[in-house]
Amino acid sequence: MKVDYKNWVPKGMAAGFLAGSAVLAAGATLAGALMPSASEQIADDTENTPDKCKWFKRVVVSTLAAGAAGTGVFGAWCIYARKMFSYDGERQLSRQIVEGTAERVKIPSGGVGLDVGCGSGALTIAVAKRNPDAKVIGIDPWGPEYASFNKERCEENAAAEGVENVRFQNGNAVKLDFPDETFDAVTSNYVYHNIMGKNRQELLRESLRILKKGGTFALHDIMSKARYGDMEAFAQQLREEGYEKVELIETDSGLFMSQNEARLMFLKGSKLLTGIK
Repeated sequence: MKVDYKNWVPKGMAAGFLAGSAVLAAGATLAGALMPSASEQIADDTENTPDKCKWFKRVVVSTLAAGAAGTGVFGAWCIYARKMFSYDGERQLSRQIVEGTAERVKIPSGGVGLDVGCGSGALTIAVAKRNPDAKVIGIDPWGPEYASFNKERCEENAAAEGVENVRFQNGNAVKLDFPDETFDAVTSNYVYHNIMGKNRQELLRESLRILKKGGTFALHDIMSKARYGDMEAFAQQLREEGYEKVELIETDSGLFMSQNEARLMFLKGSKLLTGIK
């Protein structure tokens, strides 16, 4: 059995944009070839002048061509991003991010950790491998927007990695179905920014709610001010509340990725919030 953590950029996305680009380009070519005769007919049958018809043709052809170029560029970006994120590729950005987050977590023997938004199980399994005497639970709603990520995929990956101290179940980061102070560690990777219409600092609070006193946390996401507000102030609030060793670490400036990679991958603002409750 082979490990398959899938890719953050679905293959169908790249194919869809490239196909759309081809269709729009064909439409622009066809419009350029056929519209002169149609324009002449319009000019004969109406009060429109030939100049107006030529202008209309230019607008149609230009719009289709611009659409073809835009979708083509985004299709090319999808191919590039898939190569960057691939676990089998040369760069393996996903692996670096997952392993870098997992190494921040220490779970005591017999303890239990929670990975919020586990996707295909990569971070859950990485944390479990580093803490073989503990158990790690991965939760995710596994919605249709990431159809290749599901519970079965997580379980297959765990089996392929030879990791048995994991369990996967349905769950939602907005309201975790666990009592206060249930877990010895909590992790997450690029989850909360995908949740629309919610205060993301409150989502962090919800993940910290289920953490035991003395438990560790490593929460990684695009924590830009536009998405999260003032995270430096949030980290300071945690310190004032008694949380220990709280750090807000930039991961888009060389730790997990270079600044150029972060910009190209739309990951600028990535930060890792770590500490002890």
